[in-house]
Amino acid sequence: MAEPTTTKLNPETHLLLDQPLLRMPYELSRKNYKAASRIFEQHRDATLKDLKNSANAALSAPDAPKALSDLDAMISRLQTLKRKLSDLQQTEENIQRQSKARIAHLNELYQIPSLADVKYDEWSRVRLDRLLVDYLLRSGYGESARQLAQEKGIEELVDVEAFVECFRIEESLRKGQPKAALLWCADNKQALKKINSNLEFELRLQQYIEMIRTGDTQKLMEATMYARKFLAPHQDTNFAIRAAGLLAFPPDTPAEPYKTLYSSARWEHLATLFVQTHHSLFSLPPRPLLHIALSAGLSALKTPFCHSQTASCSENALSSTTSVCPICSTELNTLARNVPYAHHTKSHVENDPVVLPNGRIYGSERLRQFNEMVGTAPGKIKDPRDPMGTAYDESQVKKVYIS
Repeated sequence: MAEPTTTKLNPETHLLLDQPLLRMPYELSRKNYKAASRIFEQHRDATLKDLKNSANAALSAPDAPKALSDLDAMISRLQTLKRKLSDLQQTEENIQRQSKARIAHLNELYQIPSLADVKYDEWSRVRLDRLLVDYLLRSGYGESARQLAQEKGIEELVDVEAFVECFRIEESLRKGQPKAALLWCADNKQALKKINSNLEFELRLQQYIEMIRTGDTQKLMEATMYARKFLAPHQDTNFAIRAAGLLAFPPDTPAEPYKTLYSSARWEHLATLFVQTHHSLFSLPPRPLLHIALSAGLSALKTPFCHSQTASCSENALSSTTSVCPICSTELNTLARNVPYAHHTKSHVENDPVVLPNGRIYGSERLRQFNEMVGTAPGKIKDPRDPMGTAYDESQVKKVYIS
């Protein structure tokens, strides 16, 4: 295992894993601002139009009750605008409070001089709690994640509500209900357009497919009008052509791609596509942060010996000892199989190393002392890790060199 050459803390390397901590509030704040701007412009234009019409009507044909009725309607509209903007203001305050707490949490790193400092242990525990909450949220355990966040006092450092909404829409798609996903697409229409997402078109296509699946003549006519309105604007002409081709093929057709389009597995595809789009839109990594951190830790510890035939691990039937190496443990050995090996800048090897037939390497002096201590027969050598196993001939022990 590679040994650390310094205990100095480098905050920049930690922030690589914690980028989503600040990106999510930024994306939510941007979305909230766009929503406020859109609502304000809609009500402003409608109010000015009504005010102009009321003024013109009052001048041309004075009618006090009608003018008062129009003014009451405008006042009601402005009160509705005030209520909506107040709700958005409260949302913005919550987002700003989250951002402030997260910046303060990350800023603590710059006040910690060393990895050995007790403050770093405390900060790391908070991050571990955040990673666990993130993992629970991505796994669909929203209530458990919420309770853990409350117990640890890190509600401002996690995005419970965003993930709960994502999971709710994902589950509705798996149940064959696209309405919630379409409403989400409408709320994020401009942002989805910027990232060239096909999510809304795919959802519209599925609704079109369900209309055709019934086989009812009236539904087929509605499906045709629906396709002209929602599917024809797609940039890819093949998309509209495939949709039109569904009218000529029944749901039980063996012909592709229509067989796949009619398949119920499309709902699972739409659920997966929605989650990918949601995470991409809010700059969230596709994998749980816990997996990313765990992979980095496994890679820092992993050596070729961990997965060798003679490694002392749970999967090795040849070993009779228990290793303290985390990679060789029952829980992590399989998980670590596909991560890269640790980068070694220093090697610590005993003097005069030799290799036994089973592939294990020891210093020749230590090997001699051990065999004298256990009373191995002259001319024989036993493995210190397996003293009850095979005794090898001294001629089988070979000297090795570092290259």
